[in-house]
Amino acid sequence: QVQLVQSGGGLVQAGGSLKLSCAASRSISSINTMGWYRQAPGKQRELVANITSGETTNYADSVKGRFTISGDNAKNTVYLQMNSLKAEDTAVYYCNVVRLAGPLKYVYWGQGTRVTVSS
Repeated sequence: QVQLVQSGGGLVQAGGSLKLSCAASRSISSINTMGWYRQAPGKQRELVANITSGETTNYADSVKGRFTISGDNAKNTVYLQMNSLKAEDTAVYYCNVVRLAGPLKYVYWGQGTRVTVSS
């Protein structure tokens, strides 16, 4: 069973920066996308950013220009650089990997890491 292990996160003041990392416990073949989601208290989980195997990136409007996603398929690692953080970025962040194997779709989730931005 593949595990996604997250690191980074924590408490930061508004305007500050944090970097999240997510590494798979073993190699994952046929990755379709790697990405980050977040869930704030009382809200649904939402996509923050993802990156495809072709290195196309996609960002939520709320983080465009502030967050940068990058990935290393060879290392099965994905990163999220978060700059100019705002109080509304406070949430638990989850990394996500989607693997497509023919007609089958596998979705893996990290354990979550809390990001708290103080205003």
